[in-house]
Amino acid sequence: MEKVPAMTSARQREIFFRLMKYTKPHKKKIFTAFLLLLLTTIGDVFGPIIIKVFIDDYLTPREFPYGPLVALGSAYLLIQIGNVLISYFQLLKFQEIALTIIQQLRVDVFTKVQSLGMKYFDKTPAGSIVSRVTNDTEAIKDMFVSVMVSFIQGAFLLTGIFIAMFVLNPKLALFCLFILPLILYIMVLYRKYSSIFYQDMRERLSQLNAKLSESLQGMSIIQVFRQEHRMREEFGDINEKHFLAGMKNIKVDGLLLRPAIDLVYVAALIVVLSFFGITSFNQPIEIGVLYAFVNYLDRFFEPVNQIMMRLSMFQQAIVASSRVFTLLDEDEVSPSQTSEGVHKEIEKGQITFKDVSFSYDGHKEVLKNISFTAKPGETVALVGHTGSGKSSIINLLMRFYEYSSGEILIDGKSIRSYPMNELRGKMGLVLQDPFLFYGTIKDNIKLHNKTITEEEMMEAARFVQANVFIEELEDGYSSKVVERGATLSSGQRQLIAFARTIATKPKILVLDEATANIDTETEEAIQTALSKMRKGRTTIAIAHRLSTIQDADTILVLHQGEIAERGTHQELLLKKGIYHKMFLLQNGLVEGMEDVVSKGIS
Repeated sequence: MEKVPAMTSARQREIFFRLMKYTKPHKKKIFTAFLLLLLTTIGDVFGPIIIKVFIDDYLTPREFPYGPLVALGSAYLLIQIGNVLISYFQLLKFQEIALTIIQQLRVDVFTKVQSLGMKYFDKTPAGSIVSRVTNDTEAIKDMFVSVMVSFIQGAFLLTGIFIAMFVLNPKLALFCLFILPLILYIMVLYRKYSSIFYQDMRERLSQLNAKLSESLQGMSIIQVFRQEHRMREEFGDINEKHFLAGMKNIKVDGLLLRPAIDLVYVAALIVVLSFFGITSFNQPIEIGVLYAFVNYLDRFFEPVNQIMMRLSMFQQAIVASSRVFTLLDEDEVSPSQTSEGVHKEIEKGQITFKDVSFSYDGHKEVLKNISFTAKPGETVALVGHTGSGKSSIINLLMRFYEYSSGEILIDGKSIRSYPMNELRGKMGLVLQDPFLFYGTIKDNIKLHNKTITEEEMMEAARFVQANVFIEELEDGYSSKVVERGATLSSGQRQLIAFARTIATKPKILVLDEATANIDTETEEAIQTALSKMRKGRTTIAIAHRLSTIQDADTILVLHQGEIAERGTHQELLLKKGIYHKMFLLQNGLVEGMEDVVSKGIS
């Protein structure tokens, strides 16, 4: 799992400003929302002033003229009703902006995930990626919906309150300014410690998702090998660490959010009351001004408390944003193509490997100086023991990974010079364990490719004889396929994968032990179909069962990342080397078996 950069103050500022760039397309909506917010703030500021006028000008001197009092009461009532209505539309506007931003952010993250190279998925658990796309973006949404509104509204209200305080009594307002540095210091202190704990919590949550995802995918193995207790312990251990990180943060919240601010409020109240108490010895105090100041203090600390309570959500959002942006900045992308080959097309499908070497980790080479040529219409089979490099050759050919040295050519041109759509469109890949999407059988054959007609789709199924079982199903080609095709047999899933490949009419066919999960009777039918498929197409086939590739034009025997032997089936048997021993072993002839085992060939 990749490391997320430490949450320094500079890093937090960088993340915040980057997050704000997502608001640029919504300037008009934001301006409207701010205007509505300003109107509600003005209403909140003018309310106490109206009460102050009523107390000092009418209640204290006991003068109650009908006209002015009705005007004051009506003004106060209109302000309150107006505030309610404006607050509704203001909140609605901010919610709309927040949801639109998060919608775009999720699309950006998902698009980035689609473009990442296979190396990234090799090192990052699926659950961790899911956590970035769902949990972390949800935390960011909360910031736009709740935090930003509270912060901006609080800033407007605090500014309005201080202006009103200076209008009422400049000297006392100056005394109250000591509140600001104290509050700022508490906020800085909170951000410093909470960011550490929130980052830890987010990482633990990501690990919980990863562990849950792993458990769900491997549930059958867990139950068969009675691993439930171990998995519970591992999940419980991660959950405990998440709990401890949460408790640390709660302690910081409990100390620095409400209690510390309440202490500052009490200190401010003491200052105000002391001021009025001391000045009352020399001159009478205005009750309305005293009420207004105490009311403003209450109103001042109400948004401060809201801001402090939202500060925890802000920190969660900043930490979540850091994790999301780390994913968006990931440079382990799919191998890139050169711009010079935009209009190149694969015409014949001749494949040439020239001294190709490759390493997954950058240290240990899994392929060393691989060279071979597969001419159009020829079949090149790759055989060898587990870990010999067979699948790595296919991974490089399909551009899942970038090779470190040498060159791969198609029709005499570098594989890097073809557009990716051209490469993927002209290559048909069938894996040992085919993947089926949730939907229908028809969807899984066509893969929503609008250029493939219904007739072509059914013809592809007939070609590989998948139509036999499909037409027996109640809904035929419209039959539902659950996640990963769990309700279909391995052979049926493989036949659908064959039909999917044939439907695209590829020039190059890549088979990774494609008949491994098919019964003998079906395999015979598939072999007949494969013979027809291979005509006019370049075929690269990985095989463990040597009986399936005996008619290959060339068989490459791989051993420890190198081509140890090459030739036809008969030529390799005559050499009496590795291939010969593998053939004897698979056909139940035990001669030389000890020698085979000792060399690690199976």
